[in-house]
Amino acid sequence: MISQTMVKDMNSIRKLGIEALNEKLGPLGMVEFMRQFDSGYGDYTKERHNWLDGLTIEDISNEIKKIK
Repeated sequence: MISQTMVKDMNSIRKLGIEALNEKLGPLGMVEFMRQFDSGYGDYTKERHNWLDGLTIEDISNEIKKIK
């Protein structure tokens, strides 16, 4: 079991994850598993501005109240 103190940064997490995948799936299985994920497409920062520009705190608060 990995304690929280052992996992200090993203590089450690990535390394431990790859080791776990390799141990359970073997090298080829690990690679096939990792190929399922890609970096996506588009420009998230630009799209985020399109979604959020012009919203006020009041707008956000009202939307939260509607959900509740």
